[in-house]
Amino acid sequence: MHFLALGALLFALDHFMAARDDPHVIIVDPSVDRQAHDVFKAARGRDPNDEELYALRRVWLDNEVLYREGLAMQVDKGDDAIRERVIFKALSVIDASVKLPQYDDESLREWFENRRGKYDEPARYDFQEAVLEGSASEVAVREFAEALNKGAPGDARAGLRIFKARPRGNVVDAYGADFAQALAEARPGEWRAYRTRDGWRAIRLDAVTPGKPAVYETLRGVVLRDWTDSTMSEQRSAVVRDLARKYTVRYERVN
Repeated sequence: MHFLALGALLFALDHFMAARDDPHVIIVDPSVDRQAHDVFKAARGRDPNDEELYALRRVWLDNEVLYREGLAMQVDKGDDAIRERVIFKALSVIDASVKLPQYDDESLREWFENRRGKYDEPARYDFQEAVLEGSASEVAVREFAEALNKGAPGDARAGLRIFKARPRGNVVDAYGADFAQALAEARPGEWRAYRTRDGWRAIRLDAVTPGKPAVYETLRGVVLRDWTDSTMSEQRSAVVRDLARKYTVRYERVN
């Protein structure tokens, strides 16, 4: 179902970029990238990088193929030809022909090990952040951190934020990978000046809860479900990519 879900999320408009002359020609014009860029930024709060923009464009193209195939199979009959419904019906037809391959415990365990990062319990951090009002230069923040370590009240000059049990991935998303690494190496109970993605911050690490490796035997049922979903998704993608061979894709760019 990932094509439908992503398509609805990323490209909510009921927008059909029909070829000007040939129904077997798909034209991807700059409006596709603009729409992908705008929706991604609204959801993530930042611009997509080149790899993410390519992935969004690929989702749009897959959905466009599914839409046209759905129309060709006449699955829009009895419907109002709403784009998402046509895509869903076309994907349902594809699902009927997709079969899971055979698997055994060894192959399932190997799949789990290759994606262990998804299942391991990450390290978690308790920390406080004092966001200095006014100047947030490196010098000012370092001086402020030193004052806090000497017992100066922080609430007089800064807003205090308290974070509990934040997983490392969350810290990376909010502050950047360099900060997350520095925090992991910090000594608890000491205010320090850190460079983050959004500038300098005075932060005190309070405690670290170490990560915990996942146990395959405990999670086997979850792993099997995830493997099934992933494998079915890959097979659907392969079918759609094969269908896409029937179309010529032209990219129009602004000069």
